[in-house]
Amino acid sequence: MILHLLHRTTFAYAGTARDSFNEARLRPIDDNLQACRAFSLRISPTITPREYRDFYGNAVHYFDITAPHRKLVIEAESEIETVADLARAAVPEVPFDELATYPEREFYLEFLGPSQYVPEAVTLWHEAKVALEDRRTTVFADAVRIGHYIYTKFTYKPHSTGVSTKATDALKLKMGVCQDFAHVMLGLCRQSGIPARYVSGYFFNNRRRPGEIEASHAWVEVMVPGFGWVAYDPTHDRVADERYVKVATGRDYADIRPVSGTYKGAPTRSLKVEVAVRLPGTALTAR
Repeated sequence: MILHLLHRTTFAYAGTARDSFNEARLRPIDDNLQACRAFSLRISPTITPREYRDFYGNAVHYFDITAPHRKLVIEAESEIETVADLARAAVPEVPFDELATYPEREFYLEFLGPSQYVPEAVTLWHEAKVALEDRRTTVFADAVRIGHYIYTKFTYKPHSTGVSTKATDALKLKMGVCQDFAHVMLGLCRQSGIPARYVSGYFFNNRRRPGEIEASHAWVEVMVPGFGWVAYDPTHDRVADERYVKVATGRDYADIRPVSGTYKGAPTRSLKVEVAVRLPGTALTAR
């Protein structure tokens, strides 16, 4: 599937801003399930960004604007080709016990331990036991059971949580948005001994209603020994398919923030994020 993406972030200030330093993780990843065929990053005030790869292999564009400005616009446009569902390899049934003896286990230890949004907590451990009914099967089957449990027990409710909400807070509320669903799934998987990482990206909603707002999406990948990372979306209760575009991965949201930075000057008056995911030949207009 070919998908066109537009992601626009607009900061408007209540006066002038200066000495602005920013990082953007907006370029989609190239891997065995998708290829970024084209990417452009436009910034206003005009500046040429530089690029590096972070610890997790994500493309990071960084730039600084020293001159006074009243607005900052960061616009990323991409063309992605995803592998068709029928061409994707089936996930093998690897018994959970094999995780303990997996030769490369040490490379994934950071995806088993606590992170900024997913702390070590007995509440997550207890919830994981409930989700799995204290019964283990195969690695991915267990992850799917955890994801399905979250989907059935949690309510998707925008504005019920914030960008700083941790997995333990979302667990108490039993509600939130895709970021919260992903963080809780990370916590339950890690407490169950399954290496799991956070994924940021986009989802092509081919049933989008007229005027429906689009946004970035978040889901989870778990490590299946001998196979690799496999994606599951607890918000929609399904394995990620050709409609998903992966942009960045990390331990949690703190590692993959689409846009982050600092500046001096007037406070931010407004922040607007607009996203569009379209098929070729369709107008690429962000909402």
